[in-house]
Amino acid sequence: MVSTRCKMAVKAALKELGLHFIVVDLGEVDIMEDLSPEQRAQLKDDLLQTGLELMDDRKGILIERIKNTIIEMVHYPDEIIKTNFSEFLSKKLEHNYIYLSNLFSEVQGTTIEQFIIAHKIEQIKELIIYDELTISEIAWKMNYSSVAHLSNQFKKATGLTPTHFKQLKDKRRRPLEEIGNPPDDNQSQQE
Repeated sequence: MVSTRCKMAVKAALKELGLHFIVVDLGEVDIMEDLSPEQRAQLKDDLLQTGLELMDDRKGILIERIKNTIIEMVHYPDEIIKTNFSEFLSKKLEHNYIYLSNLFSEVQGTTIEQFIIAHKIEQIKELIIYDELTISEIAWKMNYSSVAHLSNQFKKATGLTPTHFKQLKDKRRRPLEEIGNPPDDNQSQQE
């Protein structure tokens, strides 16, 4: 769950089943009742119809929590104290970073670092498109050590410098749900 629309869909599905929720947040739902097998199956079906998935296994849930924490860190950086990503993930998820990193790589086929960079690049694209901040301000906001570091990483990921990207007319961005996932055939044909 990475958007308000997703949260609303989950809340609606829970209400329809007569379930009372305490929290509906990024990738997490805390409900008051114990789910019967029938309720769980119905909730799973209802969520699938809206493009969401009910996760039951602990590793899958942890992977989603890692992704959601990264999205929170990258896309809402003003709300997060500037800190090392690995320390932040370890503290927030209460697991050793090496364990998180190995699990993520095993399940996702990419590293946490690559996933973070993919999200940072998309956020940088958005900030460039909005044209409210200079590249220097974007580098600071996105927790880069320098403009050169941001520019090198951006060029490596996109093939363009931030300045050249800013000059392009076609500034397509990828939806959050697609970042860090391999492109499907239709998407790669469009790009």
